[in-house]
Amino acid sequence: MFHTTYNLQTLNPMQLTIQNLSKTYPNGVQALKNVNLEIPTGMFGLLGPNGAGKSTLMRTIATLQEADEGSIQLGELDVLRQKSEVRKILGYLPQEFGVYPKVPAEILLDHLAVLKGITNSRERKEVVQALLHKTNLYQHRKKNLGGYSGGMKQRFGIAQALLANPRLIIVDEPTAGLDPGERNRFHNLLVELGENAVVILSTHIVDDVKELCTAMAIINHGEILMTGNPIETLKSMEGKVWKKKVNKADLESYKQKYNVISDKMISGSPVIHILNENDPGEGFISTEPNLEDVYFSHIFNHKVPQPA
Repeated sequence: MFHTTYNLQTLNPMQLTIQNLSKTYPNGVQALKNVNLEIPTGMFGLLGPNGAGKSTLMRTIATLQEADEGSIQLGELDVLRQKSEVRKILGYLPQEFGVYPKVPAEILLDHLAVLKGITNSRERKEVVQALLHKTNLYQHRKKNLGGYSGGMKQRFGIAQALLANPRLIIVDEPTAGLDPGERNRFHNLLVELGENAVVILSTHIVDDVKELCTAMAIINHGEILMTGNPIETLKSMEGKVWKKKVNKADLESYKQKYNVISDKMISGSPVIHILNENDPGEGFISTEPNLEDVYFSHIFNHKVPQPA
């Protein structure tokens, strides 16, 4: 289990403010288009499909790449100009976290702690041991990282992201490789961290956002499509989502006729969800909206301008 011996200091709330952020790559792909977000202390979910701009936004906030336009403010810090100061209070877990395979976890975490500015050896030893306990790696601390399973490597990535009590924590698909029990414990850890830090959870797992986050945004093709509280957003869709089991052959005709926001194969047949203000008839049944309905309604209704 994840232990709780590494206590975070209680600190004043901090807010991350992103204004008019844009980024176009040399190949012409506009990864971010005038992004505006206000992210307070706590858990913030960023949802979007592959290629939506999530990773570009995360890397820019993490000071790993430049923006073309716009600003990012973390409390009193200008993120785009005061990179070294931001990195002192940043915890970052990218989707693909590499390790040195021939180095024991304890040694590498100690080295990373030095790089984070924890120079006092006694303090560093306490922090390293506490984080290894917290991520359930203490009993494996002498083992080379090359012998770790995927889930263990992910837990090590979590441990390094928590060095130096970060005020801004960015986690990109953090539960990849974790079994269900570890996933739940990591969720609890994220919620704990969100009491004193801005925690940005970039994911495609809609339920993670519903369970963990008090605020969220949906991004696609570099544009923010919606922001809000997940629970309040669900309430706004009550009475507007309808479902029906249809024949495979008729699926396309339903998509032409209705605003189909999702379709799933259940017992060999598609079950579609549509968004409609009133009862559409034709055998549709009212259904309680879920966050997937919110997500797909924005993704599928997002019209991307075509180049002239």
